[in-house]
Amino acid sequence: MTTSTRRRIGVSGAAVAVAGAAANALGYLVPVLGARQLSPGDLGALATVLAIAAIAGVPGVGLQIAVAIQRARAPGAASGRIGWLTAAGCAGAVVVLTPVSSALLDLPPAVTLLLAVHTGAVVAAGRWLGELQGDERFLRLALGMAVLAAGRYGGLIVGLLLGAGLSGSVLAGTAVALLVPPVLAHLARSPAGVAGGHRVTARQVLTAGSATLAMLVVSYADLILARHLLPADASGGYAVGTVLTKGALWAPQVVTVLALPRLAQGDRRALTTAVGLVTGCGAVLVAASALAGGLAFRLAGGADYVGLGRHAPVFAVTGALYALVFVLVNAKVAAGTRWPSAPLWAVTVGLVVVAEWVVPHTFTAMMWCAAGTAAVALASTVLATRRGGVGTASGANRDGSSVARATRRPPAPPTGGP
Repeated sequence: MTTSTRRRIGVSGAAVAVAGAAANALGYLVPVLGARQLSPGDLGALATVLAIAAIAGVPGVGLQIAVAIQRARAPGAASGRIGWLTAAGCAGAVVVLTPVSSALLDLPPAVTLLLAVHTGAVVAAGRWLGELQGDERFLRLALGMAVLAAGRYGGLIVGLLLGAGLSGSVLAGTAVALLVPPVLAHLARSPAGVAGGHRVTARQVLTAGSATLAMLVVSYADLILARHLLPADASGGYAVGTVLTKGALWAPQVVTVLALPRLAQGDRRALTTAVGLVTGCGAVLVAASALAGGLAFRLAGGADYVGLGRHAPVFAVTGALYALVFVLVNAKVAAGTRWPSAPLWAVTVGLVVVAEWVVPHTFTAMMWCAAGTAAVALASTVLATRRGGVGTASGANRDGSSVARATRRPPAPPTGGP
């Protein structure tokens, strides 16, 4: 690998990491402002809106992954039709659920309808982010991620700061979100002369979306179970511990973003490198949590939780294991493996059964259940990956595509431009 290539990868990785961190920061800022600007009832409604938006937005991530994979295999693969269909389907699902959300969740119908439009815009963004990722235009991808984050949360933040209330803030958020698709379409415009006859299929989006949903469910299931099974004080402490889990989980995700196009081309070296980098990142975070567990809990939850610092390494290990799982599952999706998320759904069911009916309902029991689940998820995913031949050239086209190796694009130019 040349010095210029290393420099390009380093700059691209840093840009994507900064964009991802900025997006997470904006997402955390919304409920923080809501707690200061809204009544308790409206704050609960805002939290519900954010939760629905997160769930309804999962197909957008699946769309991005599917588009990135197909564009990496077939330069210029068309994604417009499936992008708009996915966005319309997600928005329509939110509209259909309006009577349910109004009756059961006590959300104003107008808020739910605005949320449907907001969801459609956010999901549609996955198409252009996927094109940029698959084309390996990572600097533009980072800019696109920043645009999406600003559109997704910016209007809500402005509405809350101006004291617009729940409905006014959601209206402002929807108005700003509608600006995202045209901006990303301009940002992701294809270089002249690049065109292809291949299309991204609904099956590819469904596979990637279900895998994304499974990864989110298995990594958050212990937090939900803790809320259900533990006393209030213990569940609060556990929630603080899961902040460390999520930190160890999401910190190295930039590696997967950069590696995915190469994984789609059957590059086993890319898989080996990605696994090595994520493992190294996890080891560093686990070691840091072992040395400064009390400080980690203080930063995550405050002085009241410093005494739980001795448990910090376990939470960090859980996140580090899931980070490896995420790399391998994305590699399986890139290889066109059938049902790549099956092991994750299985271990999620196992976690629910063990936590509910086998182990004591205590903080430490739940913590070790989560760590054990992450270890089993990793082991089962590794076995499935080996059986499926993930990371080989033969495994890259299992979705039925007949893209020849000769049609794959050369490395992106050092500038990271289009």
